[in-house]
Amino acid sequence: MAPYGAPVRIEPGDLDAADVAELLREHLDDMHATSPPESVHALTDEGLRGPDVTFFTARDDDGALLGCGAIKRLGGGAAELKTMRTVTTARGRGVGSAVLAHLLGVARTRGCTVVHLETGSMDYFAAARRLYARHGFVETGPFGDYAPDPLSTFMTLQLRPGPDVTRS
Repeated sequence: MAPYGAPVRIEPGDLDAADVAELLREHLDDMHATSPPESVHALTDEGLRGPDVTFFTARDDDGALLGCGAIKRLGGGAAELKTMRTVTTARGRGVGSAVLAHLLGVARTRGCTVVHLETGSMDYFAAARRLYARHGFVETGPFGDYAPDPLSTFMTLQLRPGPDVTRS
C-alpha cells in the first residue's frame, strides 16, 4: 500500500484524457504565474509527446487522477525528471513520492546512472525541493542545455545499480 493511504496505480499516462489535460494546464499556468517566461522549463503537451519522454499518471483504485510525472532520456546514462505534479486534493499524502520512486525505477531499468531535475528556487517550490532531497537528490549546477538562472534550482541523484521490479 502506498503512503497515500489508498493504493496508487502508476501507469503510462494518456495525454489525451480530459483530467490529464486539465492537470497539465494547471501545471503550466502555475509555472507561468510564478516565474518569468525565460525561467519556465515545463514541457508542453507537445514536449511530453516527444520520443525521448515517457509520461506517467498516478490514479487511485477508482481511476481518479492523483498526479503525474515524466522522465526524459538525455543520453550518456542520464535522465531528467519533468512535469512532476500532484492534484491539490492529494498533496501531502505521498503521491509525489510514489511517482518519484516509480520514475527512478524506470531510470534504473533503462540503465541510467544519474537523474537530473530543474525546479524553481522560490518559496512556491520549497515542498518539491524537500521531496527531492528526501529521495537523495543534491543541489548542483545547470546540466544539459540549461543556463545558470537565479530562479532555478538544479538537483542530481546518482543512481545505484540494483534489481528493480518497476516496469517502464
